[in-house]
Amino acid sequence: MLSIRLQRVGHKGLAMYRIAVQESKRHPSSGRVVSYVGNYNPHTKESKVQVELAQKYLDNGAQPTPRVVKLLSDAGVKMPSWVKKTNPKTKSIKNSEKLRKNQVVEG
Repeated sequence: MLSIRLQRVGHKGLAMYRIAVQESKRHPSSGRVVSYVGNYNPHTKESKVQVELAQKYLDNGAQPTPRVVKLLSDAGVKMPSWVKKTNPKTKSIKNSEKLRKNQVVEG
């Protein structure tokens, strides 16, 4: 089965990522890559995606990771119905009543 995932490139402290299509059982950094469909720079939040190529692999059943789903949908790739859209993380606070801002001020 094919997977669409991010593959880290660049040097220490300056990461950049390629959007790679590869076998899902392989490791992202050392597995045989079928195709590169784009790249992503997390420092500038800039991504370039070959929309037609990414759409071809998605139509043939390639499984994208959650971050790649976000990048591809931002680029205008139409996601199949079976792709799970992730909800943004909501941070839950344990023992919120103990927070200083939630305590009653006496005096």
